[in-house]
Order: sequence, then structure tokens, then C-alpha cells
Amino acid sequence: MDRYMPITGIDCTIASLVIDTEAPLDVLHDTAAYRIRTATQLLESFAFGEGVYSELARVLVTSLRDGCDLLDVVGRRLQEQVSAQQSQSRQAPAAS
Repeated sequence: MDRYMPITGIDCTIASLVIDTEAPLDVLHDTAAYRIRTATQLLESFAFGEGVYSELARVLVTSLRDGCDLLDVVGRRLQEQVSAQQSQSRQAPAAS
């Protein structure tokens, strides 16, 4: 896998927005979760109306909310791992 991966939502010859595939997992997770929560909130605003589109928005919001809940659990576990690794590295004796 290349280190820098272009964002797929932008179709251009030279990518100006890329994902650093070697970034820490907690950073990648936080960025993805933020984008998904933003889309969920937008759909929630459409779901308050009446009609076919609001029904579709409600169905999509339910799936996105479930995904956000799952991402929250993954995020908490990633943060626990990062904190544990940082604690271990601080407690490791210095090499002589």
C-alpha cells in the first residue's frame, strides 16, 4: 500500500487531499468518525420533514447512528491502547 492515498470523493488528475496510511490508528479513526457524524447530523435534519425523502433519511440515519455507536466503542478502545503504550514507554528504563 502506498503511504499517501488520495481521497476517493475527489476525481482529479493530481490529488490535493490525501490520507496518510501510516498515521496512528486513533487519528485515522477520529477523522473518519467525525466525517460520519457530520453526515449523520445532516441526514437527521432531513428526517424531520414529511414525505418519501424524510422516510429515506430516517432509514439511513438509523444505520449511520449504529455505525457511529460502533465507532465510538472502537475509538475508546484505541485510546485505551494508546494511553497504555504511552504509559509503558514512560516507565521503560533508559538504556545505558
